[in-house]
Amino acid sequence: MDGFSFDLLLAAAGIAFVHTILGPDHYLPFLMIARARRWSRSRTLAVTVACGVGHVLSSLLLAVVGLALGLAVARIEHIEGMRGDWAAWGLVLFGSAYALWGIRQALRRGKDIDVHAHGHHVHIHSRAMGGHHQHPHAVTAKDAEPEAAISRRTVTFWTLFAVFVLGPCEPLIPLFVLPASRGRWGTAAVTAVLFGVVTVATMATITMAGLAGLRRVSLRGLERWAHAMAGAVIAMSGAAVLLLAL
Repeated sequence: MDGFSFDLLLAAAGIAFVHTILGPDHYLPFLMIARARRWSRSRTLAVTVACGVGHVLSSLLLAVVGLALGLAVARIEHIEGMRGDWAAWGLVLFGSAYALWGIRQALRRGKDIDVHAHGHHVHIHSRAMGGHHQHPHAVTAKDAEPEAAISRRTVTFWTLFAVFVLGPCEPLIPLFVLPASRGRWGTAAVTAVLFGVVTVATMATITMAGLAGLRRVSLRGLERWAHAMAGAVIAMSGAAVLLLAL
């Protein structure tokens, strides 16, 4: 390996790490959604990795297409910048919609739950239509996750995935194009792979570490507002990208 390749790979790893850490949009959406929806560690990791891979591959595809069309690096980066704004707005809109849904769910949960005592025992009942309450019975695994919940879970994943595929990895463009434009496709490919691995690994590490910390925090009375708070944080992370150019 010559000095040019070594320096390029070292720069790719360092830039990928710093770029990911400084961008809250790379991990806050997963962290907040996982906490609010009580995702397992394995599911959180799978969603984070899937979105991270899509995030990197979309920029790499743009770089390859740009080179094939003979576009200058500045032109490709301009397109990436536009995609970045779209992705940030996507987070703002998704977070805002999710926050509004969370507020609605929290208000409904507050109205639909009764807590009262029978002798020395405290029971929690959900009110049925007409104001009557029902005693809970045995619930099967199938009943615990109705079709509506599965649908919301699927929509949440695909929305996040679409936003991250739309979101650019601006630093990857020059790192890939520089060696590729010199005909050193092997070096370009290794650089892209290294950049992608470091980016996704950093996203996953921060998300999992943050989730472990959040699970130690008890929201208590605020638990029913978890979805609303998650949406607000996601929207703010998108706004931070727009306002601070992260």
